[in-house]
Amino acid sequence: MIKFVIDEDMPRSTARVLKANGFDSLDVRDYGLRGKDDEEVFEFAQRNNAILLTGDWGFGNLLHFPVGSHLGIVIAHFPNEISSAELNNQILKAFRNLTEGDFKGNLIILEPGKLRIRRKP
Repeated sequence: MIKFVIDEDMPRSTARVLKANGFDSLDVRDYGLRGKDDEEVFEFAQRNNAILLTGDWGFGNLLHFPVGSHLGIVIAHFPNEISSAELNNQILKAFRNLTEGDFKGNLIILEPGKLRIRRKP
């Protein structure tokens, strides 16, 4: 089962929606990581053998988080005006078309109607 760590900038409902659709997920807010720096959130995801799902562009910095050095990072880049339900729907739609291998070690950027994968070498 694919496991995700949900960063605090994602809707609270995202973890519940992912679980309801067959993914395992941990919300950082449930583990005392609200307001913690990116490194701590990243390390939490790695310790839990999970892919990080975030809206934080900082995790797209390939110098700090090089592809192949982690289990996967997904940056969901959507307008602030989008509803939580629609955001979760867009994430699920994208995830249904991806395999575990698409996530592993890669950086995935989700945008409205678009998905980009920066693959490990």
